[in-house]
Amino acid sequence: MAPEADPQHPTLAPGDDGLPEVVDSVAAVAKLYGAPLFQLPQDLYIPPDALEVFLEAFEGPLDLLLYLIRKQNFNILDIPLADVTRQYLSYVEQIRNRNLELASEYLLMAAMLIEIKSRMLLPPKKTEEGQEPEDPRAELVRRLLEYEQIKLAAAKLDQLPVLGRDFLRAQVYIEQSLQPRFPDVSVNELREAWLDILKRARLVQHHKISREQLSVREHMSIVLRTLQGRRFMEFHELFEPSRGPQVLVVTFIAMLELARERLLEITQAEAFAPIYVRLAYQPA
Repeated sequence: MAPEADPQHPTLAPGDDGLPEVVDSVAAVAKLYGAPLFQLPQDLYIPPDALEVFLEAFEGPLDLLLYLIRKQNFNILDIPLADVTRQYLSYVEQIRNRNLELASEYLLMAAMLIEIKSRMLLPPKKTEEGQEPEDPRAELVRRLLEYEQIKLAAAKLDQLPVLGRDFLRAQVYIEQSLQPRFPDVSVNELREAWLDILKRARLVQHHKISREQLSVREHMSIVLRTLQGRRFMEFHELFEPSRGPQVLVVTFIAMLELARERLLEITQAEAFAPIYVRLAYQPA
């Protein structure tokens, strides 16, 4: 049997570390460096911000007011201000003693609710135009509806996948050698090349007038034979300015006809670079 406690001698209850945590039925209020502390020091100072209350459920007075209305299925267009204000003030009273700065915004909304309720108790006065006065709750309802729309939109935006939070962008580098592709020749560059050919033809043209039957098909064959067996030729090498502008025109039309029939390719390495012509097929 355990020995009876002597009232003239204190009873010590050892803790896990061997130090007494209960003396004369008085439990230690704290531990200081592992030793039990049975009484707080008289000069102990606790800063006001040592304990902070974080209200994560509500982000402001409108959020709290909307929560109270939706929780009890009140009609937001016909708010029972007496019940809502009573519940609102009870919540504000809980946080007012802990954090006055946090409760200041909620107190402002509480004052607004009381003002609206007092205006509803007074007899309504018609306007100067003789119309019925606006409901004192109309402005508050409008603010609540706007806040609810913004809150729902923010919730939808938060549900969208976000880069870095919901998914990561995959970056894969593939090293490969590609065949150089010549850019297509624009119409303006082809026109400038053609005008340059005509300018050269005027420098060496003769004044001898002669009539010559020219065939586009014949010059198409000439161009194909000229390019036969060659990888490519510069654009101006296919023209003979000494034969006059008529031959130049027919040769140019023949080249365009061959390019339209996809028998000829006209390419250019880059802007303002020489224009090259080559066959679009390899003969057997």
